[in-house]
Amino acid sequence: MIMHPQLEKALEQRQAIKIISGLTNFDQSNVSAIAKAAQAGGATFVDIAASPSLVRYIRSLIDLPICVSAVEAQLLADAVEAGADLVEIGNFDAFYSQGRRFEAPEVLALTQQTRALLPNTPLCVTVPHILPLDEQVALAEALVEAGANLIQTEGGTSSRPTHPGTLGLIEKAAPTLAAAHSISRAVSVPVICASGLSTVTAPMAITAGASGIGVGSAINQLNDQVAMVAAVRSLVEALQQSVIKVNV
Repeated sequence: MIMHPQLEKALEQRQAIKIISGLTNFDQSNVSAIAKAAQAGGATFVDIAASPSLVRYIRSLIDLPICVSAVEAQLLADAVEAGADLVEIGNFDAFYSQGRRFEAPEVLALTQQTRALLPNTPLCVTVPHILPLDEQVALAEALVEAGANLIQTEGGTSSRPTHPGTLGLIEKAAPTLAAAHSISRAVSVPVICASGLSTVTAPMAITAGASGIGVGSAINQLNDQVAMVAAVRSLVEALQQSVIKVNV
C-alpha cells in the first residue's frame, strides 16, 4: 500500500488538511476553484466527487493528492483508473437530508467490496455519526480489519448549536470531536476529523487524537476564490499554532 509521500508526512506530523468540494458536486468550474484555493492556501489534499473526467481535469490544475468520494465501489475504482491517489467511502452528510442512512453493515460491506476492487489503493472510510459512539468505535475497528488505511469522523452538519460565537462553534464540532477522541484510541491507523470544523475547533481535533482534519462547507460555500484561499490558510495556521503550543 503506497500512500502519497506528501500526505503520509502530513499525517505523521498530525497536520493533514483535506479540503472537500462535495460528493455530489460535479461543477467543474466550482471544483477547480476549490482545488486551486486548497493548493494556494497550503492544504495537504483535496476530496472531490468520484468522476473520472473531473479527476483528470483537477489533476491538470494542481499537484496535491486527489481523494475521491463515493458510496459505490465501482465509481471509486473508475476514478482511480483516471488518476485519483486515494479513495473514500463517505461524505455521508450529502445523503442525510434525503433521509438516506448508512448503517454499520452497509459501510463494512462497501469497504470489503472496495478493497477487493482496489487492493493496492489507500482507502479512507467514514464512520457514520448516526451510530451511538460505542458502535462507531466497533465499526472503526472492523473497518481497519477489512483494509481501511484511514478512518474519518463526521457529525457537524447534523448538530444544532444553541449558542452564538465561539461556544456555538464548539457545540457544532462536538460530535465529530467526540468520535475522533474515542476512535483514535481504538485503532492503529490515522483518523481524519471532519464535518463542522472551524479555525476554533480544528486544533481541538488534533488534541482529541486526530492526525488531520477535513473541511468542506467552511471553504466550498464561499463564492470568492481569494476568500477560499484565506480560509484555507487560516486553517493551516491554526493547526501549526496548535503543534507549536503542544511542543512548548
